[in-house]
Amino acid sequence: MRTMIRQTFLSTFALAPLMLMAQSFDFDLSKPQPTYNAETGYGYDVLPAPNKKAPTEPFYFSVKVPDGNYRIKVVLGGKKGGNTTVRAEGRRLLMDNILTPKAKDTQTFEFTVNKRSPLIEGDKRVKIKDREKGYLAWDDKLTLEFNGPMPAVKSIHIEPADVPTIYLCGNSTVVDQNFEPWASWGQMITRWFGPEVAISNHAESGLTARTFIGSFRLDKILSTLKKGDYVFVEFGHNDEKEKRPGDGAWYHYVYNLKIFVDQARAKGADIVFCTPTQRRAFNDDKKTLKNTHGDFPAAMKMVAERERVPVIDLNQTTKTFFETLGFEDSKRALVHYPAEAYGKKLEDNTHFNPYGAYEVAKCVVMGMKQLGLPIVKYLRPDWKDFNPAQPDDWKAFKWAESRMTEATKPDGN
Repeated sequence: MRTMIRQTFLSTFALAPLMLMAQSFDFDLSKPQPTYNAETGYGYDVLPAPNKKAPTEPFYFSVKVPDGNYRIKVVLGGKKGGNTTVRAEGRRLLMDNILTPKAKDTQTFEFTVNKRSPLIEGDKRVKIKDREKGYLAWDDKLTLEFNGPMPAVKSIHIEPADVPTIYLCGNSTVVDQNFEPWASWGQMITRWFGPEVAISNHAESGLTARTFIGSFRLDKILSTLKKGDYVFVEFGHNDEKEKRPGDGAWYHYVYNLKIFVDQARAKGADIVFCTPTQRRAFNDDKKTLKNTHGDFPAAMKMVAERERVPVIDLNQTTKTFFETLGFEDSKRALVHYPAEAYGKKLEDNTHFNPYGAYEVAKCVVMGMKQLGLPIVKYLRPDWKDFNPAQPDDWKAFKWAESRMTEATKPDGN
């Protein structure tokens, strides 16, 4: 069941001459703005323009720009106050629950957003899946989502940014999930970094290390990867289901991980491994988790030790997280919902909901800190260190749901 307005995927990349020459963009949202079309290259998108007389509905604003990183400054606030959550592209969280209670109250935030298209060079393109053709992250626009109980935005400033980029490689536990109630740590980790860093998420549901490389996603990353950037790699969930000759933890999996290491380092970038997140698979005691990943976490650690690659052990931290929540409350971190919520009963023990993804993203950030990665100097001032044995209360978690929903389970498990 899909209840979203889908974007038309543009297979060719074209820019109006004005947009090609422009170095920055300024939009005063207190004044009328057009509905987006390819000719103007900017405007309200996906949903209807906001109704100033009843300012409680979410809205989107898109700008046609070339691939790259863009520093964005938003001034939040409105005549009737505001409570605003800001996301970009495929529901990448940037700022959440920002209060501007009075008419004169404003808050200003800056962040950097990575925009990409499937084009690599010439006729070479990323082999995206059919379901990805409607994603907001694979088109010729930079799209901002303003959500919350009362989204209030005064202005938007956009300019190109030359900053270090963290590239994410992975599967459905990492990808920018476009639809509620699915979520991943890759689209939540953006919340914790300031404008000095961009995060470019190339993960997709159902992928393995081999199919990620085979669909030219690594080539897309390498086309812009440079010294000072990072490549984060998390695979395992789907790799363990490959059954061709040579497949398995100790041959094709480690062989493909070595490709990521060699290619990233050839560009002067740093690489970090993340062991696969746990599934919610409790033993009969309903207190401890089973190991469903076999030798894959150990194989990744073996490659990491041999190649001197830093490792964030998400396999262990998510085990602690689920076991701390317990057999029942761990469902609150995954896509477990009654039929009336999304049209059919959902019981998924692999894929995170927004709360679970938010917590796992904190596990990744803590892993960065424990490794002493220089990039952590760009964490936002409101970051607080996190312990998966003392997770945030799911009852207190606030998430402004997108209007884009889908009950169909993402590819992979």
